[in-house]
Amino acid sequence: MYLKVYVVPGARREEVEEVDDTLRISVREPAQANRANVRVREIVALRYRVPLSKVTILTGHHSRGKMLVVNS
Repeated sequence: MYLKVYVVPGARREEVEEVDDTLRISVREPAQANRANVRVREIVALRYRVPLSKVTILTGHHSRGKMLVVNS
């Protein structure tokens, strides 16, 4: 399954919103040293109840807009 994700790093609290066909994920971690990306993968894995190894960032490693794939 492919997911379009918009990430808000450095947020006060973590939350996930569905806006049209995009998940808007706010994470507390800063966008430094891949910390926000790791937390986004963890949140998506928990939401879809799959292991972390099944969630991969395809595009957008260095931007807020990302495309993720969740393999089940």
